[in-house]
Amino acid sequence: MKKTLLVIVPDLLSALVAKGEITARYYNPGDLFDEVHLLMTNSDRPDPGALQKTVGRARLHLHNLPPPSFPGTLGWQFIFLRGWVQAGIQLAREISPALIRVHGNFQNGYLAAQIKEHLGIPLVVSLHINPDVDLRGRTRWWPHWKRWLFYQRMLPFEEITLRAADWVLPVYEPIRSYAERRGAKHLQVCYNALNPQHLRPKDSYALQAPPRIISVGRQFEEKNPDNLIRALVRLPEARLTLVGDGPYHQHLQQVAMAAGVSARTDFLQAVPNDQLCRMLPEFDIFATHTEYWELSKAVLEALLTGLPVVLNRRRGEPVPELQGDFLLLVENTPEDYFQVLHKLLTDHEFREQLGRKAYAHAQENWAPAKTEAKFVEIYRQLTSIS
Repeated sequence: MKKTLLVIVPDLLSALVAKGEITARYYNPGDLFDEVHLLMTNSDRPDPGALQKTVGRARLHLHNLPPPSFPGTLGWQFIFLRGWVQAGIQLAREISPALIRVHGNFQNGYLAAQIKEHLGIPLVVSLHINPDVDLRGRTRWWPHWKRWLFYQRMLPFEEITLRAADWVLPVYEPIRSYAERRGAKHLQVCYNALNPQHLRPKDSYALQAPPRIISVGRQFEEKNPDNLIRALVRLPEARLTLVGDGPYHQHLQQVAMAAGVSARTDFLQAVPNDQLCRMLPEFDIFATHTEYWELSKAVLEALLTGLPVVLNRRRGEPVPELQGDFLLLVENTPEDYFQVLHKLLTDHEFREQLGRKAYAHAQENWAPAKTEAKFVEIYRQLTSIS
């Protein structure tokens, strides 16, 4: 009997393809399903061939169902979304999936909840951010009133989705409190499914010549690594590679120029994830800055490789997963980054011990195979698929 999965995503998948952020079996863990239908709540037209690896051996189907506009629904009033919802229900009826997986819980989550209510199909919701902290908590009415209004209007959608879900799967612990407060009944933290093919352990801790530091992440206010660049001034032998893009990209280039370290700072706006995972063991240290209450994929990949990891202490409540002796936390100042990087670059035994602790801890808690197995177990519980 054919086993079918429906995945409802808000993402512009063509943008993920362009950036190389495509992970094997991401939408079909364990190759459990024979067919996977990706329903995009937008008008994106990604290349199916580029997405095939995300569903493994399954047959891939792509669908588009963009919701009506904000003005056309008077601020996404439910009554004006009925036609859109009915179209989604009809598509799901034709597909006849054994399970629905939805990424996030905005309009796409609401659509999934309505399909479950009308057709009785089990629903799994994965959450990739804590909206109360990292969206609503960071957005002020002025001058970002449009964004603020959007996040406020999404609250009813979020709560309906979470209450309807058979399982809610936050990708890190700081999302748990939000999900519980907003109505999730069955909840399990399931970390991001990372690259199962190209992540590899660092096999040597001999210092590169010159020493190499890597920082990965989108470049904007809350993830601004400019103090890491400034720390490079007093590390004359070291070279820093920054992977990422964003509104602060030009600012960071200017910081490097003003600090006199442009010649030792490499800016890579986009690196395919397969290539990035293969690159990581070639570096000596991973260091970055984030104020988000999260365990990011970039940090996970570095830890799983066995790189010594340096992060800032975020303002506010710490990330539970990032407490321990397997990484180093510093204040977000040039001096603090310098002190710990200097220690790592000059104390070779300390650097190797930290990297090996990172690898052991990450493999125990976040190994891709373990993460994938968790999803498979939950899917099987809900569908009776063997």
